[in-house]
Amino acid sequence: MYNLLMKELRLGVSPFFYVFPFLTGALMLIPGWLYFLVILYFCFITIPNMFGGYKSQNDLMFTSIMPVTKRDMVKAKVSFIVVLELLHVVVAIIYGLVTVRLYPNLTYWFFAPSFGFWGLCFVMLAIFNIIFIPMFYKTAYKYGAASIASITAAILFAGGAEWLGTQNSYVSDLFKGAGTEKLSIHLSILIAGIVIFAIFTVIAYHIANKRFEKVEM
Repeated sequence: MYNLLMKELRLGVSPFFYVFPFLTGALMLIPGWLYFLVILYFCFITIPNMFGGYKSQNDLMFTSIMPVTKRDMVKAKVSFIVVLELLHVVVAIIYGLVTVRLYPNLTYWFFAPSFGFWGLCFVMLAIFNIIFIPMFYKTAYKYGAASIASITAAILFAGGAEWLGTQNSYVSDLFKGAGTEKLSIHLSILIAGIVIFAIFTVIAYHIANKRFEKVEM
């Protein structure tokens, strides 16, 4: 599996997609912007382009002739997705910390880049993974419907969270106002988000693995 993961890291995507998080992450520097979009660009751009590249390069057939198991093929691909997701989030967090320093008295229309906000981003990616990964591995080839369904779900989560922030004064204060300084609550949300991300991704992997076993190559 290690060698397959190295293959993904070196050949899976264009080197541009390792630079891409630093470009989209810079959008965190826009005062009071809709910061969910920074992470959603991974779903909008990286995933469709990555899996479109796999399809055009006939990656499935190439990998299947190697002395590897289907389980390792799925594990390597899912691990690679997680690596890219974590890269996007970590880079965005770094930019977010800079933003908080640059604009300490900013009034936010959307959620501020607090630790709790990043917890919500992990939940959003968890939802994306648990839909995209199992759907894709029904065929391990067609990615269009899986992309649309998972991106739609991620957008609905982000939109729902922001909408709740306009309807509920406690949520608004927690993610936009003075409540952003409640570190213990925000760290709890962040930890919960990471746990949900890990659980959903593991579940997605196991479902994908069972489906891929039935795929004829």
